[in-house]
Amino acid sequence: MTLQAFQPIAAIATTITGAKRLYRLIQHQNIRLWVPESLAEDPALQALSGDRQCYSGALRDHVAKLWASHRALVFCLATGAVVRLIAPLLKHKTADPAVVVVDEAGKFVISLCGGHQGGADQLTRLIALQMNATPVLTGAANALVLPGIDVLGAPFGWHRGSGNWTGVSAAIARGSHPKNAHQAIQVIQEAGSTLWQDHLPSDHPFHFGFSEDTADRPDQPPIARVWISPIQRRFNPDAAMPKVQWHPRVLWVGIGCERHTPKIVIEQAIQSILQAHHLAEGAIAGLATIDLKADEVGLVEFCRDRNLPLRCFPAAVLRLVDVPNPSTVVDAEVGTPSVSEAAALLASGEWGVGEQGSRGAGEQENTQPSTQNSEFSSTAAQNATQNLEPKPQASPAAAPDRPFLRVAKQIFRLEGQPGAVTVAIAQAAQEYTGRTGQLWLVGTGPGQLDQITPAAQMAIAQADVVIGYSLYVDLIQPLLRPGQIVEALPITQERQRAERAIALAQWGLTVAVISSGDCGIYGMAGLVLEQLCTHDWDGKTPAVQVFPGITALQSAASRVGAPLMHDFCAISLSDLLTPWDVIEKRLQAAAQADFVVALYNPKSQTRTRQIEAAQAIFLEHRDRTTPVALVRAAYRPDEQVTVTTLAECLSAPIDMLTTVLIGNQSSRTHANWIITPRGYLGFSNESLLNEKM
Repeated sequence: MTLQAFQPIAAIATTITGAKRLYRLIQHQNIRLWVPESLAEDPALQALSGDRQCYSGALRDHVAKLWASHRALVFCLATGAVVRLIAPLLKHKTADPAVVVVDEAGKFVISLCGGHQGGADQLTRLIALQMNATPVLTGAANALVLPGIDVLGAPFGWHRGSGNWTGVSAAIARGSHPKNAHQAIQVIQEAGSTLWQDHLPSDHPFHFGFSEDTADRPDQPPIARVWISPIQRRFNPDAAMPKVQWHPRVLWVGIGCERHTPKIVIEQAIQSILQAHHLAEGAIAGLATIDLKADEVGLVEFCRDRNLPLRCFPAAVLRLVDVPNPSTVVDAEVGTPSVSEAAALLASGEWGVGEQGSRGAGEQENTQPSTQNSEFSSTAAQNATQNLEPKPQASPAAAPDRPFLRVAKQIFRLEGQPGAVTVAIAQAAQEYTGRTGQLWLVGTGPGQLDQITPAAQMAIAQADVVIGYSLYVDLIQPLLRPGQIVEALPITQERQRAERAIALAQWGLTVAVISSGDCGIYGMAGLVLEQLCTHDWDGKTPAVQVFPGITALQSAASRVGAPLMHDFCAISLSDLLTPWDVIEKRLQAAAQADFVVALYNPKSQTRTRQIEAAQAIFLEHRDRTTPVALVRAAYRPDEQVTVTTLAECLSAPIDMLTTVLIGNQSSRTHANWIITPRGYLGFSNESLLNEKM
């Protein structure tokens, strides 16, 4: 598990104690530890492995150098000292790196600076999990269990637009107070995913779906407004009500151009047409064109400089798209009557996550573009913008659920420059995230947080989405954070969980799929990988990482001693996915081979005979007094442990939360512990031990 999202990270300590404390952080991460030159020869420091460097001179000068080149700084130093070090360097929360402070005792991890936009709050949570420390987060959003409004759209790749972000954040904190429950934060979402809405606390201050004409109604006046839209609005800086805007990347710009059209012409064409239609450049998902233009230098440079995808389609595909402005001239030239409009529509229709599409709230612009094929010059946009928010025109009740052409093709020429550009803009139903999806398959162990590995805890805390069986989701609640998308599904919907996780990861989100025990042992890992293969997965995208957990047989064994000290196997008695005759053959083979056996899924409300059949098979091959452990809900508050014999094991309660451990011919009990000798004492001595037991 890495902290890749926060890299590059610098860790800084001024004492050996501090260096040792941060060593646990840098040991398995790509993080450099900086210490003063005076500690270079200290044997305790030399004993620490990992990437460490010494700085010379004053620490304040060294921190100033790191400030400009790193996304996060982690100090093991007094908080006051860190404040004095960074104070002269602070510029703005949109530019400052995350600053985190760890105390030398390792008890607290403090988010000092850049909590939201710098990522310090999230980094603090992750470091605290790794160090088993307490995170100290002082931002208002954390107390309100709300996502920070200035990072709300980050998981979805939204572009943070202009506005009074500090004012809106303050209004959210004010509106969340019980005495101000009548004060609404108005959210007008015209595009983009609404998953974030579905996972807010019930007492959140947001109100959705108000139209401009009724927003100021006296019974519920808004105290702030959040726009989520591809439209670029210009806010009055003197307005009493603070406003901000997020721009989901839903606009696909279709481009047709003459050969050797320079980048500046393409750039001016796109910017001018965006301005004329009040559209935000930050809402661009990417460019699209005909495959003949895949090597067009101006297009390639424009996309490279802005880190935008360029999607290219063959003429045979483009000509199948119904467009408002087909051209016989273009058809004769390149084999399709439309390039810009058809390419924009094709690109906008290829992104999505299935049923959970973009169901926005609030007003919508008119989704019918002008069909006039206009000539657009470099001066056409001079009077296109307004000083205030443009009012939406005729609008449907929700954001579009399918792509549509927002701007019909327009031809652009720039005086003094060669070439010409044809531009059309389509709006997708689902935004383009611009991220490579991650699928993290996480084993959560028996249930208690201290039984989950630090890496697994960090994966759960860092994921954009957590998906799992509802019971398992309940057990990891303390690891979840505000703004996280958490989807709990019933126990019988394993395939739905897998498909949902794959769809979200393919869209670009980081998804943690949790299983109790180890996710690769009767867990979700195998199913997710199987399902990925049916999607023509290349093994790389989405990226998959498996986080092991303490499985049920280990947890159960630890509660009764050492029953697994010799060869053992695990068999599930559930015949929902495996035919019973196959299970029966495995039981026979394991019983005959004298394996210690762990039985999973031994009995349900409707499936009761399998455990009886298993007992009968083992009684054919083992003594009636063979030790058996029945461990239910190991390490959970309702844990039950019963040590009994093979002959008597069915007299105790058994259900789906029970793991049954059946000893081999050498297994014995001693004071309610089960021991399976390994052979260290020799066969004769072990035989004597067995007789005493």
